[in-house]
Amino acid sequence: MEQEPDPASLDPAQWPSGRLLSAAARRVERDFNAHLAAWDLNHASLPVLVHLSGGPLSQRELAAACGVTEQTTSRVVARMERSGYVTRTPHEQDRRRLVLTITDAGRAALAVASEREPAEALVTRGMSERDVSELRRLLALVARPGPDVAGPG
Repeated sequence: MEQEPDPASLDPAQWPSGRLLSAAARRVERDFNAHLAAWDLNHASLPVLVHLSGGPLSQRELAAACGVTEQTTSRVVARMERSGYVTRTPHEQDRRRLVLTITDAGRAALAVASEREPAEALVTRGMSERDVSELRRLLALVARPGPDVAGPG
């Protein structure tokens, strides 16, 4: 009979899957943010450049595309505007709305900051090609949409 993992253990191999995935995600996010800092970007701002590279969007559209609130988008975009990566201009028909557009500097930062190999190396250091393939397969299973799970109650 297999022994139940000890969630209080210092050994990550003993943690429940949710804690293990959460700890791994935090480590990857921290390392990825350190990598992106060279361009004054982070894990929240890179998707903004990706979405805006397809064309201008309203802040509401961008928030929806990124899966975050408009308030969060506003903070991220303000920082990116100061970095010269995006511009905000009034909408032609509705002056209360803003249109967000990527700048040439934003496109240049996106091109180098989103190179796949350095980002992959942050996550897969010390792993064989087979390990990487299995990790990607399993993460795709975990990340796929599923039914909402109700909380306690």
